[in-house]
This record gives sequence, C-alpha cells and structure tokens, in this order.
Amino acid sequence: MVNYRYLGNSGLKVTEITYGNWVTHASQVDDTDAIATVHAALDAGITTFDTADTYANTAAEVVLGKAISGQRREGLEIFTKVYWPIGPMGPNDAGLSRKHIFDGINGSLQRLGVDYVDLYQAHRYDYETPIEETMQAFADVVRQGKALYIGVSEWTAEQLREGAALAKELKFQLVSNQPQYSALWRVIEEKVIPTSAELGISQIVWSPMAQGVLSGKYLPGQPVPEGSRATDEKSGAHFISRFLRDDVLTAVQKLKPIADEAGLSMPQLAIAWVLQNPNVASALVGASRPEQIASNVAASGVVLEPAIITAIDEALSPVAERDPEQTYTVSPKSRPGS
Repeated sequence: MVNYRYLGNSGLKVTEITYGNWVTHASQVDDTDAIATVHAALDAGITTFDTADTYANTAAEVVLGKAISGQRREGLEIFTKVYWPIGPMGPNDAGLSRKHIFDGINGSLQRLGVDYVDLYQAHRYDYETPIEETMQAFADVVRQGKALYIGVSEWTAEQLREGAALAKELKFQLVSNQPQYSALWRVIEEKVIPTSAELGISQIVWSPMAQGVLSGKYLPGQPVPEGSRATDEKSGAHFISRFLRDDVLTAVQKLKPIADEAGLSMPQLAIAWVLQNPNVASALVGASRPEQIASNVAASGVVLEPAIITAIDEALSPVAERDPEQTYTVSPKSRPGS
C-alpha cells in the first residue's frame, strides 16, 4: 500500500504517490482503460488524484470525474489547476484573473462531479494579473468552500514568498508547489526547496522519471522505441527531447546496477529518489495500463541507503541540470492565448 505525508504546514494527508492524468486521459488512453487504471490506483491504496482544466482541453477532468463517481468523497484528495487556455481560448479564458479563476473552479467542479476540490492550484504564475487580485480570488474560492487548500505550480522562490505572505494576510493557506523534479532535473534544490521549507510549503513533483528517461528504456545511439512518449507530440515529446542526448542516456544506464543493488526497478528507483527529499510530499505518476500502478506504488516507503544516493549522484552529476535560473523560465511572460 501507499504511505501518506502531510501537505505543507497543514493537516491534510496525501499519498506519497499521486495519480496524475496529464497525457493519458482523453488523449493516449480510451475512457474505459483510463477508468480501469484509476480503479487500479484506488485498489493499490492511492487516494490522491491530480488533474487540470487544460488537460485535453477539459476532457481529462471529465474522465477522472467518471472514474471516481460512486467513491466515498471524504476518502479522496482531488487536485486540479487553473491558468492555461481552455475552451475557445478567448482573452479571458486563461491566466489568473478573478474572472478566470471563478470560471475555472466552477467548470472544474462540474466536470469532476464534486462539490469541492481538496487542492486548487495556479498552474503557472500570471505576470499580467496583479498577484493581490489572484490571491484574493483564491481566498474567496476557499471561503465559498469550493477548494479546501491552495497551491501553485512552477513558481519561483520569490513568487512563493510573496504569495505565502498574501495568503497569510488573507487568512488561508498556500500549502504546495508543483514543479518538475527528478534526479536529472534538480533546478528547485538551491532556492525553491529551502524557501518552501521555511514557508511550510510542500512540493508535489511531476516527471520524477524525467519523462520516462530514468526508466532506462531509451538507449544511447539507438532510435527511440516505437510508440514511446518521445514519438508522440500529444504526450509531451518536446519535454523529453532535452534528455535524449547520448551523454544523458549513457549516464542513465549506470543506474541499472544501482537499482539492482537496491532491489528496485529503475522506475521505482527514480520515484523513490525524489521521495527521499523531506520537502516532497508526493510524486506524480501517470499510467496508461492498470498493471503499471503496482510497480509505481512499490516505491512508496522505500528508504534509500546513503551509499545508493551517493552512487546515483555520481552517475548523473555530469548531466543533471541544477541551474536555479531555470525556475525563472517556466511561466510565460505574457498570458497565453491573449
């Protein structure tokens, strides 16, 4: 089964493995298989589910809503997000304005078939909307009972600090940040994680397997496997391209004996590695088949020996990205679709 951790400085517990449906539901996987995979996650002990209105242009929320229909709502932690363009993508169909946040939460609740979400997240930082307006809107969403907690995704250390101060002033909690983080992508370690730990904010990390590269299935000097994420633009092929260099793929192959020594598969090692960081509350994983769930769940509760951590660092250090300046490049400087 899956262990639980507290989300930020709150009383909310979430599973160490969060089921995310970014590139699977209403995209890679038909609805029947998607629902079966969610049910497999529930059977394996996962109770925390993450989606976003923008995934498959709102359709992924609909699929998740169908999958959790009939489940005991109090036993689930449902997360969704707002920011990226949805619908016809008009001038107010994106960003973190008060209008879009309220349109967003109302639409998400309807699609998910729930009265509230446990965590509502700013999917990026909106440079075109005053942060005071954004945080006031989130405060009102919480006061109306439409979300219990507020989080963000890919905010810089400075943005987290300003957002947390406003949240405290408005008497609600900013409890989480959702950044990319893996043994190959460590840009949050220098600034974001120390700031978050100080502020009582947890990380819910996406792509702990570096878009599948840390699974070891991509081999140096070889074509990418047919049907893999690297061949599918809808599945984030542009995200994985940064890791498909021969020096990176050669370094990743050095993890195989390390995983064997730890008694783990390479995907399990990658997920367990991010969970060793005490500021990480949960690792986001997706699945296109129910049988993938059991393998991912086995990473929960794993304690990696210091020698294993050192060996991973030595194998990947020459190719791992650590530059904290990368955290400033994620949120668009102008609102998408406007």
